[in-house]
Amino acid sequence: MEIKEQKREADLLRFITCGSVDDGKSTLIGRLLYDTKTIFEDQLQNIERTSQQRGEEYVNLALLTDGLRAEREQGITIDVAYRYFATPNRKFIMADTPGHIQYTRNMVTGASTANLAIVLVDARKGVIEQTCRHTFITSLLKIDHVILCVNKMDLVGFSEEVFNKIKTDFETFISRLDIADVSYIPVSALQGDNIVNRSESMPWYEGPTLLYTLENVHLGSDLNFVDARFPVQYVSRPQTTEYHDFRGYAGRVEGGVFKPGDEVMILPSGFTSTINSIETFDGPLAEAFPPMSVTITLADEIDISRGDMIVKPNNQPQASQDVELMICWMNEKPLVKGRKYIIRHTTREAKCLVKEIRYKMNINTLHKIEDDLSIGLNDIARIAIRTTVPLFYDEYRRNSATGSLILVDEFTNETLAAGIIL
Repeated sequence: MEIKEQKREADLLRFITCGSVDDGKSTLIGRLLYDTKTIFEDQLQNIERTSQQRGEEYVNLALLTDGLRAEREQGITIDVAYRYFATPNRKFIMADTPGHIQYTRNMVTGASTANLAIVLVDARKGVIEQTCRHTFITSLLKIDHVILCVNKMDLVGFSEEVFNKIKTDFETFISRLDIADVSYIPVSALQGDNIVNRSESMPWYEGPTLLYTLENVHLGSDLNFVDARFPVQYVSRPQTTEYHDFRGYAGRVEGGVFKPGDEVMILPSGFTSTINSIETFDGPLAEAFPPMSVTITLADEIDISRGDMIVKPNNQPQASQDVELMICWMNEKPLVKGRKYIIRHTTREAKCLVKEIRYKMNINTLHKIEDDLSIGLNDIARIAIRTTVPLFYDEYRRNSATGSLILVDEFTNETLAAGIIL
């Protein structure tokens, strides 16, 4: 049962496409869907008809993901479009993210759950500001796998020199970032070169196609199986005759492995107990690990509520009311130093005060801007906050689930920022 569960999770790859405007992200996704034969006949007829109406010489595969009317009229991507497809080897959820600078927050939203990022570069333009911006965000969000797709190779005569120059420029930029695994593929999304099928126009490229790379990227090491973390979402008390005395703690395993008989500690109270059983809808389990959703029952009656965390006594997260964050600001209203905000971290909610704005990032040069500390929409900055109750967290690089949070406006309930704990 557990092996099946683990295999099912490992067989799902979440990835995003990012890069500058008009680099061909939507066309690339359309081509992937088209060449893997995962679009319906009526969808294809619909986009063929729309392409003809617009006087285009070819079937515009970008129309498969650009669903908003404004996107189709302007030929740009505004919102994150999610598409699901599968091959015999793996299932995929892909997010097509916008390239425009004013939609950086949408790109962050799409990237927050991804295992891999496809960064597209137009072969005619090379590495530009938005390439750097999006690659920096993928590094910040700990996306360990990046594929640089040099697109529109058909417009530069399938030149190996052009591809090698872009590859060198990109390597120079990412040498300052922390990205574990980078691949480079020359493609033409419009004509399908090296997307699903190998290109006959680029015999000099001997690497794998894009689909082969996506199917074979190894994800097993991306999850944290060391630090046991179980934020409690809900206390389950069925109150039925059959389960009269049942008390279980439901939630998602965000790290480590839990087994019946394990000694555990509950935070913030510090009480300890042992795991009685691990329950699911399909029956009890011998162990639970990320990202499984389960209900844990304990041997002792302890007062536990939503927002508490079950951990192992010898491996506890950091606990503090003073936290350093890198944030991406997502609201038109600017960040105000000294103002109170609501913070949501794992299943815990608290109020916080922005103590200090340390610096703002210049994403193109990776330099810190310390003389202009006004933080507005799409800015990325480092801040210090103080919370009303301690947060139990790990550094984001160690565990993205316990190392991330959001800031919310206490009056309007709008999401203001996504933050990662340093």
